[in-house]
Amino acid sequence: MPSVEDMTISYAGAPAAPTIAPARRYLRQLGVDTQYVLLGFPLGLITLVLCITGFATGIGTAIIWIGLPLLAGSLAMSRGFAHLERLRIGPVLRRRIPHPHYRASKSQSWVGKMFSPLADGQSWLDLVHGIFRFIPSTIAFCFVFTWWVGTLGGLTYAAWDWALPHPPENQDLPELLGFDDTALIRVTFYLVMGLFFAVTLIPVVRGSALLEAQFARGLLTGVDELRQQVADANAARDTALGQKAAAVSAEATALRKLERDIHDGPQQRLVRLAMDLGRAEQQFATDPELARATVAEALSQTRETLDELRALSRGIAPPILVDRGLQAALTALAGRCTIPVDLDAPVFERLNPAVESTAYFVVAEALTNVAKHSHASEVQVSVQRITTGLLVTVADDGVGGASLAKGHGLAGLDDRVKAAGGVLAVESAEGEGTRLTAALPL
Repeated sequence: MPSVEDMTISYAGAPAAPTIAPARRYLRQLGVDTQYVLLGFPLGLITLVLCITGFATGIGTAIIWIGLPLLAGSLAMSRGFAHLERLRIGPVLRRRIPHPHYRASKSQSWVGKMFSPLADGQSWLDLVHGIFRFIPSTIAFCFVFTWWVGTLGGLTYAAWDWALPHPPENQDLPELLGFDDTALIRVTFYLVMGLFFAVTLIPVVRGSALLEAQFARGLLTGVDELRQQVADANAARDTALGQKAAAVSAEATALRKLERDIHDGPQQRLVRLAMDLGRAEQQFATDPELARATVAEALSQTRETLDELRALSRGIAPPILVDRGLQAALTALAGRCTIPVDLDAPVFERLNPAVESTAYFVVAEALTNVAKHSHASEVQVSVQRITTGLLVTVADDGVGGASLAKGHGLAGLDDRVKAAGGVLAVESAEGEGTRLTAALPL
């Protein structure tokens, strides 16, 4: 579950990314891809020779134990080449390449640390990449080198055609084409070929670079990325289970509170109303005036009961929230509070009903707690739309001491916020007031 700081990190606003013209972006990517492929060919040669030599020597001499240190050294060397390759493929793939998890040695001795790469799967994948990377590197190098030579040579051929030896000219071809100059035909042909290579240069170079880069990514980070995806899926499942449990707990808490409020309020008044009406029925025969007074008192009890029922219905689903939105509902809520409320809730577009309902209940429960327990003289309520969602803050200058721990009044509110996928934080030092912050995702 993310923290409030994580969800509000973009509140101040991040600087917009600089826009680059498409032509400049393509040309810059062309340069990145070209240098990646051209440099990858000699690196692939060096890596192939060193890795296959170290691996073959280590395997061949492993029977006399000398090969084990050689094999461990080859794995360590291939890890170094793998680190370099991860740095190189990042600009090609236009993404940050994560550093994979290598198995740490549990041994404290230098011998155990030296041989730890032998038990690490990623180190072996690095070695496999070092041995077989020459295949995609060679293919990519052939295409990139050919296309660059074809582009530059074809477009500039007219400038150095004079310096090349040419065989005796065949006069039949110029006459057939209607030209008198064989050199013009030759220059035109090479210019057309140069234009063809130039037009197809970017996709060919891009495809060649991606071929080599994706091969490296699959071996150097693919397993670790798959492991991270599994971990993220498990974390998402745990978060969903936590939200489900929080929703069940919040619902149970709300039902218990509603049951308690009905029992302590309207139910008691209805019992008294029934008793008053029964007494009035008996008094009509003996003392009509006293019966009328009893009925009048019963009518007063009826009005008070209706007011309490309306208050309870507003707590369940306030009509103003559904009809007019969060800002109007919070304004009405602040007007009913017994403590002066400084409300900062600008009008913005309607949000998801679940988000609006949760934000409303956060403020309603917080104001109720402030009125009952804080002894505050003022409370400030702020609702802000941020990049990551909705930020609700309720701060008072009361006695403090509030807590999200189980058994306290805010525990049910915390469950309600978690059920909506948000987080709730409370700062409430003794004697310094309380600041409640809820971050709700949209």
